[in-house]
Amino acid sequence: MRIAIAEIAQETATFSSLKTEMSAFEGNGLYFGNELLEKIQGTGPLGGFFEIATGQPKPPELIPIVRGWASAGGVMSAETIRPLVSRLTTGLKENGPFDAVFLSLHGAASSEIDDDVEGMILEKVREIVGPDLPVVVPLDHHANVTERMAKLATVLIGHETQPHHPYETGKKAAKVMFQILSGELIPQLAWRKIPMLTPQDQFLTSQGPMKEWFDLARQMEQNPEVIDVSPYPMQPWLDVAEGGWAVVVHTNGNPDLAEQLADEMAQKAWDLRDQFWQSERVAPKEAVRQADQFEEGLVLLSDTGDSVYGGAPGDSTCILKSLIAENLVGPALVPMVDPEVVQQALEAGVSSKITVSIGGKQDSVFSTPVEITAKVQAVSKGVTVILGERGPCEIGPAVWLQVGPIQLVVLARRTFAINHPVLYTHLGMDVESAKMVVLKTASNFQFFERWRKSMIRVDSPGVTQSNLRAFDWKHVPRPIYPLDEMNNWN
Repeated sequence: MRIAIAEIAQETATFSSLKTEMSAFEGNGLYFGNELLEKIQGTGPLGGFFEIATGQPKPPELIPIVRGWASAGGVMSAETIRPLVSRLTTGLKENGPFDAVFLSLHGAASSEIDDDVEGMILEKVREIVGPDLPVVVPLDHHANVTERMAKLATVLIGHETQPHHPYETGKKAAKVMFQILSGELIPQLAWRKIPMLTPQDQFLTSQGPMKEWFDLARQMEQNPEVIDVSPYPMQPWLDVAEGGWAVVVHTNGNPDLAEQLADEMAQKAWDLRDQFWQSERVAPKEAVRQADQFEEGLVLLSDTGDSVYGGAPGDSTCILKSLIAENLVGPALVPMVDPEVVQQALEAGVSSKITVSIGGKQDSVFSTPVEITAKVQAVSKGVTVILGERGPCEIGPAVWLQVGPIQLVVLARRTFAINHPVLYTHLGMDVESAKMVVLKTASNFQFFERWRKSMIRVDSPGVTQSNLRAFDWKHVPRPIYPLDEMNNWN
């Protein structure tokens, strides 16, 4: 048995001015051919697949093609997506025939040449392998499921939780693949598009309406005829032609049941639609005041408008301005992306004092630079770290600048490590002694969980802000909730 494996994954925020280039993939591990098998073990959906595949009674021959994963960002340039897709299609043509294709995608990628990257990729794969070969696709559950995706994939398996566990999703999808290949499963796919947009505030699956919706999916999977139920609350900054929430249901040879459950899941999301808009966001100044008065740290300040994990540039000064204005009691850890300031600090050297204009340069719509005088406490010219199942991550040049109790770590470029303790510890900082830490994410707080005493969602502006009505929506299908008045989802 021969199985082709590949991954091309990126999450696009179309309101971001940042263009996603090939360097975004290279910084997170861009692998080709056999190198892929050496690097993916224990990492992401492909790592989960590898564990299940190699554990089969008769392990299949794995044909590695390409693995490219990039952090969330703006639209992918044509110069980035074309060679990645070309490498995939060339590899499939030159190494076939196959018994199946395991194709890891994100689901919410958009490019200059096609705003439905995953649909385009699946279309090109089908042109090579034909209409009947099993093509199993693990997805991020913030995917935007399109007509092409639902038509061309054999199964689409989404994450079961937020924060995500990509490795487990890979294992689940791999188990389904081998059951299909053994003849145990004959998947019937039904899907529904739900005309909804909702902010990120209720995206955690451990509580609130999202837990209720995802719990229903897990309950449905208890039926032995049900293979998988995957809800897809699309990430909310994707303005594309088929944008909106979705649900995909797979049953074993029972299309009527699949259609019924898809309707039930869609209706459940629609019934909960107002709850998904509930928020506990706090204005920046008040958020900083509350964090500083908290009896014991660590307090997480979620910078919702500048979520790097959602595609934002990471250089918002909104919270930094409030920190500077407040007479802080305890240390505050703050990340910032500003290559100019990094270069100035590197040139000045450790122990120097520098006056710089920081932040507000990439996102000049929602943020403006701040002038600070800081002491250069430490510098790093770049290290590569392993971030658990996310795999290798290049931090790149970084500097630690101290402005009174504010401990700034300034990066030369965006990196997944921006919301990870290693950002601070690799420069010699003590996370445990901090009073608060700014996280450029609205959902991924898990890396600071062992120190966390409280969390405050900051109502910060930016390209990933929760106020979705502030954006100029041009491409999503209309009508769509809540931009338009609607009585029914269907």
